[in-house]
Amino acid sequence: MNGNKTALVLGGGVGGLVAANRLRKLLPSRHRVILFDRERQHVFQPSLLWLASGNRAPEQIQRPLEELVRRGVELRLGAVDAIEPATLVVRIGTQVIRGDVLIVALGADLAPESIPGLAAAGHNMYTLDGASSFFEALRTFPGGRIVVLTAAPAYKCPAAPYEAAMLIEAALRHRGTRGRVEMDLYAAEAGPMAVTGPELSGQVRRLVESKGIRYHPEHQITTVDSTPRKLTFANGATAEFDLLIYVPPHRAPAVARDAGLLNASGWIDVNRHTLETGIPGVFAIGDVTTIPLVMGKPLPKAGVFAHQQAEVVADNIASTWAHRNARRAFDGMGECFVETGDGRAGFGAGNFYAEPTPQVKFQAPSRRLHWGKVLFERRWPKRWL
Repeated sequence: MNGNKTALVLGGGVGGLVAANRLRKLLPSRHRVILFDRERQHVFQPSLLWLASGNRAPEQIQRPLEELVRRGVELRLGAVDAIEPATLVVRIGTQVIRGDVLIVALGADLAPESIPGLAAAGHNMYTLDGASSFFEALRTFPGGRIVVLTAAPAYKCPAAPYEAAMLIEAALRHRGTRGRVEMDLYAAEAGPMAVTGPELSGQVRRLVESKGIRYHPEHQITTVDSTPRKLTFANGATAEFDLLIYVPPHRAPAVARDAGLLNASGWIDVNRHTLETGIPGVFAIGDVTTIPLVMGKPLPKAGVFAHQQAEVVADNIASTWAHRNARRAFDGMGECFVETGDGRAGFGAGNFYAEPTPQVKFQAPSRRLHWGKVLFERRWPKRWL
């Protein structure tokens, strides 16, 4: 093909969008960049919490993936049926597409069905439908007990359930119904954002409890009953609820498992700096990966890491194809806003690769930080779609 090459990007989430856009910008036009995704719309995940608390409408937080085409990225919509890593082949429907590099950015599949009764009894805060349906229920909620639940100790966006609880509490207060509502947060993990260390974790816990939200760590859910509305935990505890919003268990997509890409942890093992998988030409980024930290926990699954990893991989591919020696490395730096309600947000940032433990600092909630997140929400989708 006279030196023409093709980059295949699997997944249109944060990592996939950044990788495809950056490759298209860096590579000569003779090279192809093809992105695969099963959905036509990209949902801006950080805004789902605002949707669930009534601060956004569904149409405000999604954009069509077709916008990539005008940037020169080819788009293939539909579920990927098979990946053949050794030959860099992707099968989608009747199409068999071979690349010169493969970037797996498929994210994590949500698996509420793995907890008996969970999907039927509650609202999934990590989906557009779940966040929307929760707000509809909240809007007419007469009073009672609201439970925010994390169904497994590890999940993407570690701050999200804590933000959700505080945003819901603020929404109830602004409507004048807070006095008729009890709020509980049951967490499978030992503490909020525990990988950041006890100091930051404790700060977030205190913020949650200062809102009158009861916090119950190390409660691993086993079953959920719709009638009566009841949660049962592995430690023998039970809890009643009137309205339930949850973070579901996560697992790697089946197509990655079937391709033999997963390690014993159930995720894709990668080089922590280059995101190479060990199979020539195959990279993996974002939530589908696992990167162990020295302190014993994995690098959290978060959009900020997927974004930076995508830039590193795209830059290194472009450098290699141009026969340059320049190489970038992912350094484990990360940051996130933590919405606390009432138009305020905190902000955590630091080095997650620091040893022996991540070094992450937390800025106290302020209106300035909240507007920083609003500005990020406005700019990010426009830049990449």
